[in-house]
Amino acid sequence: MRILIITQWFDPEPTFKGLLFAKELQRRGHKVSVLTGFPNYPGGAVYEGYRIRPFQSELMDGIPVLRVALYPSHDQSGSRRALNYLSFASMASVAAALIRRPDVAYVYHPPGTLGLPAVTMKLLRGVPFVYDVQDLWPDTLAATGMVTSDRVLGAADLVMRRIYGSATKLVVLSDGFKTALTSRGIPGRRITIIPNWADEQSLDFRAPDAERAQQLGFSDRTTITFAGNIGTAQSLDTILDAAEMLADLPRLRFLIVGGGTDSDRLAEESRRRSLTNVEFLPRVPLSEIGAILTLSDAVLVHLRDDPLFAITIPSKTQAYMLAGRPVLMGVRGDAAQLVKDARAGLIFEPENPASLAAVVRDFVSMPTSEREA
Repeated sequence: MRILIITQWFDPEPTFKGLLFAKELQRRGHKVSVLTGFPNYPGGAVYEGYRIRPFQSELMDGIPVLRVALYPSHDQSGSRRALNYLSFASMASVAAALIRRPDVAYVYHPPGTLGLPAVTMKLLRGVPFVYDVQDLWPDTLAATGMVTSDRVLGAADLVMRRIYGSATKLVVLSDGFKTALTSRGIPGRRITIIPNWADEQSLDFRAPDAERAQQLGFSDRTTITFAGNIGTAQSLDTILDAAEMLADLPRLRFLIVGGGTDSDRLAEESRRRSLTNVEFLPRVPLSEIGAILTLSDAVLVHLRDDPLFAITIPSKTQAYMLAGRPVLMGVRGDAAQLVKDARAGLIFEPENPASLAAVVRDFVSMPTSEREA
């Protein structure tokens, strides 16, 4: 079967279902190609070795990749983010009408604008598509504050209903997502729940040597680590507030690893408050994050307290669980239930610093044997 993967983000960008997923489809006997953009996520700057041009073809581990022009941006400006999404969707639609016809398209959403090239290919060339829904739109636009206009959100809802309805199959990551889509008129028989997984091959959980561990600040302190995207949806002011409440625990530190639209502001806010128990590390390669998780005493997940996030499961959750470290989960609903069912950690209320501080105190007071149980 000829499978075309349509995704705005692809290797070398950090992406969940990227080259590894394409290679697995290829290993199973399919002819796989990729339609994507020029790498610029998460910083918004085009990666070294690339420059924006209308089209560029390359071969990555035997996978043909066609890159199309886009406006590179990933900051807090709603207009620039919209231009980033729409520019790629427009160019990808042109490419979808011209390239060799696949048997099926696999479309990775977000952003929701990826529905445009998918629907174009279906209408013009009769290509069915599988829509992998990792973010519900327009719900995410409202939950992250990217769009505040009710009129715009209403228009986006109408468009997304048409796109969801056009997909031959939809893949979702949780029961909550399936319920949300069926409530919008999508037949349940067309929706398949496939929980996300952790990339075992890319994550190396071997602890680094003592010198490297010391460079990373791991010594005799209790370290609670958040690793991943740092944006408004993560609402990490909650960590800063909790850290302030826990200043009386001198051997405790919160380690925030990653980058994103909110990382500079958070680091500056931490300096302004003179929080000595919060440290920041810039984004590190996936191959190195496993060691940091292994050295951590606990790992932390947090999202804003929004109804949307109660039906999602952040993809970092599976990597945290694979690392075997206790998970402090600050997300309601499906994500919290996953941790409870697996007996993998402790739950606290999202956007409630006092709740996080109380959970951390309980965790720190536990004997090591109970933490690892």
